[in-house]
Amino acid sequence: MGHGGDVIHELTTDHREVEEMFARFEALPTGDGRRKELVDQVTIELVRHSVAEEMHLYPAVRKYLPDGDSLADKELEDHSTAERTMKELEGCEPDDPRFDQLMTSLMSEIREHVADEENNLFPRLRQAADAEDLEKLGEKVRTAKKTAPTRPHPASPDKPPANKLLAPGAGMIDRLRDALSGRGKNG
Repeated sequence: MGHGGDVIHELTTDHREVEEMFARFEALPTGDGRRKELVDQVTIELVRHSVAEEMHLYPAVRKYLPDGDSLADKELEDHSTAERTMKELEGCEPDDPRFDQLMTSLMSEIREHVADEENNLFPRLRQAADAEDLEKLGEKVRTAKKTAPTRPHPASPDKPPANKLLAPGAGMIDRLRDALSGRGKNG
């Protein structure tokens, strides 16, 4: 399953990639330094994915679905919870007793969120929006991921227009920090 296509295909592809990283993490022994590299890679992908959803998917959910406001608000709360967990993980090393607890919590949060999106939100959106709009949203999401932050910023705005204005700047700073530190290069 490659990237491209409509917004649902694009985001589902992201979900499969993150799940594959979770499986690689779970296969490594506790304390293994490669687990930190995987956590960094998972964080990069989840933050980029979340920001793109917040910029484009959730406004579409609000527009197309009759209960879109409450659905989008629930998804944003899921993102907020996961982002706080990722922020805590950012300061942990694999030998920290909290490291595995936090990652287990994050994987559970993300798996529940993904199941909800794929079993509830995506099918409803596919029914409510036309194919052309879903294709356009897919392109917007792919573009947003290219400039999105790569680190958790729990205090950042998650709704338009503020998120659309601030995310690219935060993304540029995050990618510079990543380049200088080598973070995410082994993913």
